[in-house]
Amino acid sequence: MPRILVADPLAEDGLERLRRAGEVTVVSKLGEAELIRRIPDFDALVVRSETRVTAPIIEAGSKLRVVGRAGVGVDNIDVDAATRKGILVVNAPRGNIVAAAEHAIALLFSLARWVPQADASVKRGEWTRAKFIGTEIRGKTLGVIGLGNVGSEVAKRAHGLEMDVVAYDPVVSIERAELFNVALIGLPELLEQADFVTVHVPLVDSNRNLIGAPELARMKPTARLINTARGGIVDEAALCAALQSGRLAAAAADVFEVEPPGENPLLALPNFIATPHIGASTLEAQVSVAFDVAEEVAAVLAGDLPRFAVNAPALPPEELAYVRPFAELTERLAALHGQLFGGRVSVLELDFEGELADHDVNLLVAAAIKGLVQPFTEDRINAVNARLIASNRGIKLVERRSRSHSSYASLVTLRMQGHEIAGTLLMGEPRAVRIDSFRVDLVPEGRFLVSRHEDRPGVVGMVGSILGEHDVNIASMQVGRDAPRGNAMMILAVDDRVAPDLLTRLREVGGMSDLRYVELGNNSDG
Repeated sequence: MPRILVADPLAEDGLERLRRAGEVTVVSKLGEAELIRRIPDFDALVVRSETRVTAPIIEAGSKLRVVGRAGVGVDNIDVDAATRKGILVVNAPRGNIVAAAEHAIALLFSLARWVPQADASVKRGEWTRAKFIGTEIRGKTLGVIGLGNVGSEVAKRAHGLEMDVVAYDPVVSIERAELFNVALIGLPELLEQADFVTVHVPLVDSNRNLIGAPELARMKPTARLINTARGGIVDEAALCAALQSGRLAAAAADVFEVEPPGENPLLALPNFIATPHIGASTLEAQVSVAFDVAEEVAAVLAGDLPRFAVNAPALPPEELAYVRPFAELTERLAALHGQLFGGRVSVLELDFEGELADHDVNLLVAAAIKGLVQPFTEDRINAVNARLIASNRGIKLVERRSRSHSSYASLVTLRMQGHEIAGTLLMGEPRAVRIDSFRVDLVPEGRFLVSRHEDRPGVVGMVGSILGEHDVNIASMQVGRDAPRGNAMMILAVDDRVAPDLLTRLREVGGMSDLRYVELGNNSDG
């Protein structure tokens, strides 16, 4: 019978489910050395947030098959070390969704009616009713930033409160938004229209300071902002200034850049409400995440695939050696497609041609989803969870395999929103070989300017001159066209980042129809 070590307090429902899957030992507050000593005897380890599952612990787990986290985040688990050892890491990302959504609604009501401020006033012996005139939420517009699991639950509850709901989410399909009777609009439009704005996106690089001074300036002076997602998504200094100046009526936060927030100036403002990161802190949520992670651990111990793995099971070594370079290629092609064409994706088509079609392409499908969605989520996307993540975001997958129809031994083609990009491996190196109808030869790594323009004299020269004026060095250039004096595509590899104001100037060059700046892979990190 499998042996399961539970190293942090876990609700009884979860323990009972684990007991049906194996022999359960419950301990608490074990240090790393003691865990290293005890873990070799166990097939599974279950933790919450207190115990850190380090690489040495994982290395010592000679029998370990799965590590379960009763909650969403896995920051306390060395996932890379677990992956290297072939150990699955599972979590419980859905158990606290309702709790988090309800807390956002609680803060919405608190902002509308000044509930904490009025409570504190009465407890001071005051009775100043006129000081706490609020606003009704019926008929108001709620702007939901991020229509994922929690955001969609907030939207459902807002409709029940007779609010109008709009949302911004760059990777959720219109079809999924329609399921919740929500209109998808751009972030600037949402900020301008909404009476209440609630944030439900992950803290990834693209979302850091997503709501800063320019965004706050777009909001109505009577608007109210709620953040129960992650600290760092809202620029706290800009928010403090907006609240102090009256540019924004009020705000509430359950999360902060630094927790606990200490001497944060927001806490001194009368129009700011704070709670101590308790969005998921309900009895029901604690029971739910405990049972959910127990189900995941039990599935792995029974030899089944879990629903919520944050890393991928290993393929046979020879198969992995063949497909891994193609997976890296596919991820880059998807990221390139997303940066070139953007927009919402409802269907992702993948064609696998030639020798590749005879292999397991699940890793490639996962890589395509990762390249497309990863910039917008903190979830680790891999071969286990990629299809679920795509499904949850309303993305339909279409896969085709065929014999080679080209001069390449293997070819991968991604097609979305009427645009396609194809790539292959040449001498083991990933290459994009076609963008729509234009043949290219592009190593998808580094920084690029990709333009579509009229094929006429002067366009290429003007772009080069402007880049030179701004000290942006061109590493290489490719130009293709569909016909003389027709439409042309130019790809410029550049050594330096291209600033937004420079992009604006380049887009004003005569004959330019479209210009995109792309950063791919490790070379874009400098």
